[in-house]
Amino acid sequence: FPYTTLFRSVEQFDDRLGQLIDDMIETLKKAKGVGLAAPQVGILRRLFIIDMGDRVIEAINPEIVKASGKQRDVEGCLSCPNRWGYVTRPKHCVLRAYNRKGEQYELKLSDIDARCACHEYDHLEGQLFLRLVDEFVTMEKA
Repeated sequence: FPYTTLFRSVEQFDDRLGQLIDDMIETLKKAKGVGLAAPQVGILRRLFIIDMGDRVIEAINPEIVKASGKQRDVEGCLSCPNRWGYVTRPKHCVLRAYNRKGEQYELKLSDIDARCACHEYDHLEGQLFLRLVDEFVTMEKA
């Protein structure tokens, strides 16, 4: 689908980028989140990270090159505290991106990983999950 991107691509893969990613990982862990996009921390570049439990995906200049299936589940967002709602997203996707070393990769993602990649990618397109919510819910604080 055609779109106009709001945020510029990352062009320099250097120590400064590595430090930014490390800082984003630390921020994500402190917030107990699953994903974080650079615009959420005031960096207007095409970059997000996802904590998959056993590893962190660094998605620099990412593209969702394929998406299929459907899944509907409750989402929240660090940018929208205390707001949750049911969102339908692809069940599977293929993410193409670069890591901090400038190496391109492709990952086939499913379920929560696909959901998170699509959610974070939306941030890079200037969209919050709120626009996709079909039913808001109230969550008890854990």
